[in-house]
Amino acid sequence: MISKWAKRFFQMAELVGSWSKDPSTQVGAVITKHNRIVSVGFNGYPHGISDSAETDDRDMKLLKTLHAEENAILFAKRDLDGCDIWVTHFPCPNCAAKIIQTGITGVFCPEQNADFLSRWGDKISISQEMFLQAGVKVTWLPLDELA
Repeated sequence: MISKWAKRFFQMAELVGSWSKDPSTQVGAVITKHNRIVSVGFNGYPHGISDSAETDDRDMKLLKTLHAEENAILFAKRDLDGCDIWVTHFPCPNCAAKIIQTGITGVFCPEQNADFLSRWGDKISISQEMFLQAGVKVTWLPLDELA
């Protein structure tokens, strides 16, 4: 059974993710330390870059987009050693590397559905292995307890 804090932080990640202008994938991240919010982030273009879905194709969008985890790390502007990160989607290998490098020690993520795993399972495996090697604890949050 997940704690009230776990549910709250995951709900906060979902709320923050809803601020993304990406119509296909809205991702949110919340960084915490001792049950206090340190930073939040959502996926999107950098400040000052036009994010009109009509002007960029998918490949260009992927090149320009900062992931939620990256934005939360950049927005924090502080030492993140010993923090946790709560994300709506499991981190890609590039974000996993940044999470590890900043000293974040815990990743909390909902169990991924079959569709997500069919598309991103290879990258999830790489990220999981990276976290394992670096000693970052991954906690999968049961979907039925998050509703």
